[in-house]
Amino acid sequence: MSHLALAVLAGVYLLAINLATFAVWGDDKRRAVRRARRVPEATLLTLSALGGWPAGLLAARAYRNKTRKVSFVLRLCGIIVLHFAAITAICLWVGTR
Repeated sequence: MSHLALAVLAGVYLLAINLATFAVWGDDKRRAVRRARRVPEATLLTLSALGGWPAGLLAARAYRNKTRKVSFVLRLCGIIVLHFAAITAICLWVGTR
């Protein structure tokens, strides 16, 4: 697979996971307003860990959802830190090749 094809595939994946993440956070907020059964935090965090954390941050701010629960915010921040560490490690590894 060429580098261009790989980059396009990665871009499509990231777009899809972020759109899905934003939609699920919005659904969770709608359920909260209706006092219906909520989307499990594990689902929101899993989507974020799979690459949807930018949409998770935007959705949390846009919907004012999950912003006051400290344990959740800390876990989301941990996911973001791990993503940045992985990106940095990959960039350093590619730079030495």
